[in-house]
Amino acid sequence: MHRFRATPTDRRNCKTPGQRTPVDTDRFQQNQLRGSFNTHAATGPYNAHYDRPALLQLLGHVEGLSVLDAGCGPGLYAQELTARGARVLGVDASPEMIRLASKRNGGGAEFRVHDLESPLDWAENKSFDRIVMALVLHHLQNPRSVLREFHHVLRDDGRLLLSTVHPVADWRRLGGSYFADERVQETWSLGLEAEFRRAPLTAVIADFTAAGFAIEALVEPQPAPSMEAEYPKHAERLSAEPGFIAFSLIKHPSSQG
Repeated sequence: MHRFRATPTDRRNCKTPGQRTPVDTDRFQQNQLRGSFNTHAATGPYNAHYDRPALLQLLGHVEGLSVLDAGCGPGLYAQELTARGARVLGVDASPEMIRLASKRNGGGAEFRVHDLESPLDWAENKSFDRIVMALVLHHLQNPRSVLREFHHVLRDDGRLLLSTVHPVADWRRLGGSYFADERVQETWSLGLEAEFRRAPLTAVIADFTAAGFAIEALVEPQPAPSMEAEYPKHAERLSAEPGFIAFSLIKHPSSQG
């Protein structure tokens, strides 16, 4: 899974929600592993100065907690969470991302290759205090299935923290109907081919509800002060219109047991 935002250079619509357009997986893998990916994820405006500060603030206190970093990428969230005293297990479908995450974190966190579209059958039920999934939701083929897996492994008093592209941002950039629920394939400026879902906010929330979650908090982030100094144009735009949206989800009382 990838966690950065770059400039789209080409896009093609997939005809129906959930219909997968063939992707050149070799090219995807090669481009994903470039050093520029790791650098951009670590220092790029959308990640370092927008998504991570907002989601980490929403996450709050984690000392002594067990955290699943779902779609961990090169381990940037895991690094911050272990520094705050959490016990972190990071998973990602890319072996190279797991290698980079392990290298970045040393022995401070545990990592394993796992595709989020597959069951978490290796994890015990109700074994995590927190689950973090940053900028991954819109790439999932079957988000409800993935969210249901999270529901199984999250403790009853736990929280699922996730960020995704703001539906308004997709609508402004892609045009068409805001209420369209479809998959789009784009080639990003770093050469990465990415397929993702654009959907209205009501559809996103419906997935949460269907998986047994309720919204505890919703955040439309503002840029961190550091973005103003390093990326003033990005800061100006993101101060006026949304880019990402973040949620803190809890288990709905009726779904516990």
